[in-house]
Amino acid sequence: MPSPCLGLCSFLMCKWPEVKPTTDDGEQATREPVLKAMFLADTHLLGEFLGHWLDKLRREWQMERAFQTALWLLQPEVIFILGDVFDEGKWSTPEAWADDVARFQKMFRHPSHMQLKVVAGNHDIGFHYEMNIYKVKRFEKVFSSERLFSWKGINFVMVNSVALKGDGCGICSKAEAELTEVSHRLNCSREQVHGSSKCGPGPLLPTSAPILLQHYPLYRRSDANCSGEDAAPPEERNIPFKENYDVLSREASQKLLWWLQPRLVLSGHTHSACEVHHEGRVPELSIPSFSWRNRNNPSFIMGSITPTDYALSKCYLPREHVVLIIYCGAVGFLVVLTLTHFGLLASPFLSGSNLLRKHKTR
Repeated sequence: MPSPCLGLCSFLMCKWPEVKPTTDDGEQATREPVLKAMFLADTHLLGEFLGHWLDKLRREWQMERAFQTALWLLQPEVIFILGDVFDEGKWSTPEAWADDVARFQKMFRHPSHMQLKVVAGNHDIGFHYEMNIYKVKRFEKVFSSERLFSWKGINFVMVNSVALKGDGCGICSKAEAELTEVSHRLNCSREQVHGSSKCGPGPLLPTSAPILLQHYPLYRRSDANCSGEDAAPPEERNIPFKENYDVLSREASQKLLWWLQPRLVLSGHTHSACEVHHEGRVPELSIPSFSWRNRNNPSFIMGSITPTDYALSKCYLPREHVVLIIYCGAVGFLVVLTLTHFGLLASPFLSGSNLLRKHKTR
């Protein structure tokens, strides 16, 4: 069992949201099977160059304790990490990459009945101009090249959004071809055309509209319309976003919405929360960073999902300064106990007792 001292009280406030039962034309409501999914982003495990060893030790220990406590208390069935798992994957040597992967697997270990799915971010494989086949392959060797994941009648599409530049590069062309194939399979499942010459002999996917998971958000001008305690600071919200750097391009965003017709989009990258609606109907939620290096109040999303509906809630980690105050208080208390035990400091309890006796004898 993980240590309950970090995040336990905070996580006790977190509850899985409830999905309303579906009704069919006045008939009795029926309950569909619910998938409990946990979504987090931008863990940014430090590398060998930029991360100070003390910073790495402290914050990664905090992150590990928080993640393990969340798994123990909340028992999700699947965990999705939406990119930028590592901070220096884009330039790390093979030796440094192996060390980073080993640390990740220790920190984010999970029981065999839970599944962990990861999509690539720009810090994992590099921005488009830094990305190459070697970096993509070594990432996929650890985390899989899976693009479509279906469970309990729910379809998740996991996109390498770094490869959606649209300039015809080899990696980009392959990524688009994979998404076209996924789109084709989803369309076949919607139309239920089993065994036709167009859909092929394989099993049909669930008919559920997919949930799109990626690192870069879909195109939006800025975070001007974002709000909440974990949104970008007010002074940053009106700064225009750069296409293919802060967000996907307009063209790539339109392609994804057209090809996949998702019912929900979840993304990371900005390190801050934001909820927007695309084309007036498709909601997108940008998930804040899970690392205290990037913000004082990390969080993750808890999703109760069925083939036809979903409900989301946010779970906050303790603020870092609160954690530090608790640690400092605990250390101070232990120091006082140790000094008292060895007679180097008068016990405050005995001192108080003596003062009371003197007061009574007067």
